[in-house]
Amino acid sequence: MARTVVVGLSGGVDSSTAAALLLEQGYDVVGVTMRHLPAETTNSCCSLEALVDARRVAKKLKIPHYVVDVEQKFFERVIQPFEEGYLAGITPNPCAMCNRYIKFGAMWDWAAARGADFLATGHYVRLHSQDGVHYLGRGTDHAKDQSYLLYTMTQADLAHLLFPLGEYYKEDSRAIASRYGLATAHKAESQELCFVPKNDYQGYLEEHRPEARKPGDIVDTEGHVVGQHQGVAFYTVGQRRGLGITAAEPRYVVRLDAQANQVVVGLKDEAAESVVHVREVNYVLPITPRDLSGEAKIRYNMEPQAARWIGKESHADLVFAEPQWAVSPGQIAVLYQNDILVAGGKIDANRK
Repeated sequence: MARTVVVGLSGGVDSSTAAALLLEQGYDVVGVTMRHLPAETTNSCCSLEALVDARRVAKKLKIPHYVVDVEQKFFERVIQPFEEGYLAGITPNPCAMCNRYIKFGAMWDWAAARGADFLATGHYVRLHSQDGVHYLGRGTDHAKDQSYLLYTMTQADLAHLLFPLGEYYKEDSRAIASRYGLATAHKAESQELCFVPKNDYQGYLEEHRPEARKPGDIVDTEGHVVGQHQGVAFYTVGQRRGLGITAAEPRYVVRLDAQANQVVVGLKDEAAESVVHVREVNYVLPITPRDLSGEAKIRYNMEPQAARWIGKESHADLVFAEPQWAVSPGQIAVLYQNDILVAGGKIDANRK
């Protein structure tokens, strides 16, 4: 008897190809689209265009397709923490929270309630099991690898997940979709955050959280006032442009202090850190916190760098062999060993 897998169909090529590959492997495939934003949203997997494309793919593959409303949960778990994070002077990562609570939370709850054996997505990550342990690794296509955003996965999660695209490159995915005649085969990818049009964070915050516009002082690392800002929520660590200050040498944002309503600027080397403090740690592998060596990354689009992970209960110190540029509190830090994701957490405020 074939096992049933629910595939999250976003209306893009990756999820479409994942569904096609699972059919080839003999699974009973069910397509599900999670509606987490109003249909009039034009730049997301909740847009009317995306929904139509998901339905067209399901029809072409001759699989059932459902739409599940998670708008309220998405607002509570993703949008609200995103807004509150910026107001608190950190740079949140909403995609990681969407993975935890929506794609691999609410969608699995829906699938499990209907007797599904597995949940699958079009993420470019590799998953294999040995001796009862599930290993989540970087995708073969390192340029598309998404393991960084799955640091919240547990062994219990991985036991029912499938990632059909882990061994493929992006061009392979498009070729497979073309072979099946899927409407999404050549669909362009969106690089925008689904609920922030044109990635205009400042415009979004001004519209939805007008209290973000709270002028204050820009100070140097010695506390001298060197300019004025429009609100700490509108700045990020490492930022150089748009500060409105003049100096003999370029100045960069090195810290945001929401409590004092200050943007702290300094020289370029003052925006680099060797020690990154991590909180709300999750161990993807079933290990206890300890001193580990490996490679780590503190942003999605960087290659992992040599580092030590010093685990301390629910937090850790991540010590890099070389100083890292623009370590941003609120973002994600993860540790790999031989391309296997070991642990991850949220970057805490840096302490000198």
